[in-house]
Amino acid sequence: MTSIESVILDVADPTAARRFYTAAFGLDTQLRLRAAQPETTGFRGFTLALTVSRPATVDGFVRSALDAGATALKPPAKSFWGYGGVVRAPDGAIWKVATSAKKDAGPATRQIDELVLLLGVEDIGASKEFYAGQGLTVAKSFRGMYVEFDAGTGPFKLALYRRRALAKDAGVAPEGTGSHRLTIGGAAAPFTDPDGFGWEAVPAAVAS
Repeated sequence: MTSIESVILDVADPTAARRFYTAAFGLDTQLRLRAAQPETTGFRGFTLALTVSRPATVDGFVRSALDAGATALKPPAKSFWGYGGVVRAPDGAIWKVATSAKKDAGPATRQIDELVLLLGVEDIGASKEFYAGQGLTVAKSFRGMYVEFDAGTGPFKLALYRRRALAKDAGVAPEGTGSHRLTIGGAAAPFTDPDGFGWEAVPAAVAS
């Protein structure tokens, strides 16, 4: 089964980006940072999400991200699904921190329950079929609007969302051109999906 072993972000300054992700979210080996500045404008077509256990933890992660240099896109607030906020990292990647809980049942922690990569796609059905053909197992599917795959052994769960809906959820305009500035590292031969998201094989030393 194909799984996400790492997410690779193209950034101008890997050292500065690593400093940010460590301070903001405590992320280290889950992210790979590559020195590159491919041409891109507007929405890059994806978001990254931290799923946590309670609103206080959402607030803590959002606050630490802002203190480390992120820009607020959506301040933490209650929604139909729970509680969450959205920030843009200094390298331009969009991150959402969310919980399904609406009330705190304890103090804030720095624990991340799930890491999720959400890809904005034009045709949910076609992309779902494509990824199933690559060996991913569908875990959840909602009315042709959202698809979630089994994370397998990887640190990231993969989900698909309609591009315009994903941009709206992130608080940005859906228009965008050029590079996604994202490559997905997985235990598979390299391939590119219908929306231009590229996967590459992860060397054993990195995957382990």
